[in-house]
Amino acid sequence: MKSSPSLATETKSHYEGHRQRLKDKFNTVGAAAFADYELLELLLFQVIPRSDTKPLAKALIDRFGGLLGVVAAPIPLLKEIKGVGDNVIHALKLQYAVIGRALKQDIHGKCVLQSWQQVIDYCTATMAYDDKEQLRLLYLDQKNQVLCDEIQQTGTVNHTPIYPREVMKRAFEVGASSLIMVHNHPSGDPTPSRADIDLTLKIQRIGNDLGVKLHDHVIIGKGRHSSLKSLGIL
Repeated sequence: MKSSPSLATETKSHYEGHRQRLKDKFNTVGAAAFADYELLELLLFQVIPRSDTKPLAKALIDRFGGLLGVVAAPIPLLKEIKGVGDNVIHALKLQYAVIGRALKQDIHGKCVLQSWQQVIDYCTATMAYDDKEQLRLLYLDQKNQVLCDEIQQTGTVNHTPIYPREVMKRAFEVGASSLIMVHNHPSGDPTPSRADIDLTLKIQRIGNDLGVKLHDHVIIGKGRHSSLKSLGIL
């Protein structure tokens, strides 16, 4: 009488067959045919070699809302998810770094005012899911190409100290003709506060006096952004 396969063998066959089917599907039809959690599964295959990664992929998507939210999530929050260890965190953060680097390259060497959506995509990817407010400054040359892209200040969950004198001092150091200010609202709501508006107008006035034009101040939320220029404030 033949013995039945063990439960371990059945489980192994299940996830190995599933993995191969996903890989074959990706190689045949590409990413467009995949749900977000399935793409995340493929990534997790690389660091979790011997288990079913579908439950973890779904848990991560449910917790952080989408692929960008997963790879950009703060490490302490990722560690709260059962099954997320150091190797998973390393893979997710490496993926996040690659996304940020690729989007950053997209805006360099171009007139950013004519590549505005790429600027928004880059800032959203690198700032929207940060759990603290931060101020990014894009200093531009006379052709409105990026001379310098840097985080000048990092604050708390709802406040970033911004010093107009330091903003302009750095503009002169890099030889900028103009700049774009970008900061994030960790709450996810990009509506400008009264303080945001007052500070923007102050920096605009100082910049005009010094010959450094403020093109815009963009506030990044989760999946949304506000442009003070589009709102008619600048």
